Amino acid sequence: MCGGEGRRLAASLDHERSDDRIEKPLFEVGGRPMVDRVLTALDASAVDAVHAAVSPATPATREHLDGRTNLIETPGEGYVEDLAGALDQVGAPVLTVAADLPLLGADLVDAALEAHDTGPVTVCVPAALKRRLGVGVDTAFDPGEVDADVVGVARPAPSELAPTGLNIASDDDPTQTMSLSYDARLAVNVNRNKDAEIAEALL
Repeated sequence: MCGGEGRRLAASLDHERSDDRIEKPLFEVGGRPMVDRVLTALDASAVDAVHAAVSPATPATREHLDGRTNLIETPGEGYVEDLAGALDQVGAPVLTVAADLPLLGADLVDAALEAHDTGPVTVCVPAALKRRLGVGVDTAFDPGEVDADVVGVARPAPSELAPTGLNIASDDDPTQTMSLSYDARLAVNVNRNKDAEIAEALL
């Protein structure tokens, strides 16, 4: 998924880095655009095919990826709407990943695939892990308040989980699975410049 406007990231950049608007998927971490890092992980994983969902908000990303991977046009109306548009074109089940996960590895993608049986999978990390790393926690929830099977939970179970942006969408079974990871690479979504600095420190 690489069609978002990246407003939080743009707002967090200092003047020197924001003279020209940088599309979020093309924002560099460790000298490489984040979307390239994600594609490298996907290409080395067990997924069958890779599609990049772009939007009117990311024309430079579309140009950057054209000829390198299959492009899917989405409306650019928000993550949920763009995901729905992408699923209409690709179909389910499909693994989805946000372009703001620059530390993603093929092993993490394959672990998500292994967690999939028939229903949808949401890969989460403890919100406390994100806070320890110093990255932003934009969404968190109590795992006891969701109607889902939570797998990979240590004891004691975390009181808050945060979605990572790595998921499997499926129509085959309504049973939702929350797959919990304690891997710091999945805890770093780059939504702000500070997040990018932490990601670079972990490379």
